[in-house]
Amino acid sequence: MNRQNLVENIRRKKSFLCVGLDTDPLKIPPHLADHPDAIFEFNRAIIDATAPYCVAYKPNMAFYESFGAAGWDALERTIAYIKEHHPDQFIIADAKRGDIGNTSRLYARSFFEHLDVDAITVAPYMGEDSVTPFLGYDGKWVILLALTSNKGSHDFQLTEDRNGKRLFEQVIETSSKWATPDEMMYVVGATQGKMFEEIRKVAPNSFLLVPGVGAQGGSLEEVVKYGMIDDCGLLVNSSRGIIYASNGEDFAEKAGIEARKLRDQMATFLN
Repeated sequence: MNRQNLVENIRRKKSFLCVGLDTDPLKIPPHLADHPDAIFEFNRAIIDATAPYCVAYKPNMAFYESFGAAGWDALERTIAYIKEHHPDQFIIADAKRGDIGNTSRLYARSFFEHLDVDAITVAPYMGEDSVTPFLGYDGKWVILLALTSNKGSHDFQLTEDRNGKRLFEQVIETSSKWATPDEMMYVVGATQGKMFEEIRKVAPNSFLLVPGVGAQGGSLEEVVKYGMIDDCGLLVNSSRGIIYASNGEDFAEKAGIEARKLRDQMATFLN
């Protein structure tokens, strides 16, 4: 999915919502707990209920890899289900990969050729040769970690060099030479608030993947105020606030209601 496709979906659906599929069998409704295919069944119901209100899904790899082969199988079938039944959705593998070139090339093959997702989150710490193997796939995106929503982000990401330039700014400025804004996005946590102004100084045209709205306390209004650009340029992710909106048999219905609430707010901002 290229940038034009993504922007068209945002405008058509009046939404820039990404639903995080952080599916934990220990948190799913009790009536699914003993189901032999609990992870996939939970995901399928959530996807069908929320698809009208979002433009993207983001499965977090840790929630699937922690269950070994069964978890990976559920992930594969979840992605296949989205592609078959909701083909307009942008699929992000939240994997935070990044290693020496040979290893990154195999990660890229795994996610872009085998799973055939649209984007993957990548850690930039090891530099250009750890990131570029993910580039060059037609219609695929790298989403580079820049300024994250966790408390520990301040340990490194806001440290300054001798010229007063912060590390997240260096990451964006340097990586922007590796790819265009049509190939690379950046992760910026919703909890960073007004810092989106600073992000836009160094990434004026890039799409931003924004986790942290909802359960983590990020403000959608602030994200839009300081981060939105002419073609939106935002994918705002909500995970727990949507998929765990209910622990009962109405879990999918309640997830759809929460997704619609966010979509309605987004439609107002887009208008």
